[in-house]
Amino acid sequence: MINKTTTIEDLIEEIPGAITYLMDQKIRCIRCGEPIWGTLEEAAKEKDYSDEQIDVFVKELNQLKG
Repeated sequence: MINKTTTIEDLIEEIPGAITYLMDQKIRCIRCGEPIWGTLEEAAKEKDYSDEQIDVFVKELNQLKG
């Protein structure tokens, strides 16, 4: 189960399609071929997303997981 404290590394490993999803949200998860470290929440907060928006990301990412 993905949550806002899931690391970007674990998220991408578990749901490779999350790369496209995060890019669509303007959240970079890969830079110059290297993964971005930290949690989903930290990455989203860097882009000024609210807690409510982050909750939506978590829900949608879990739906991608299937």
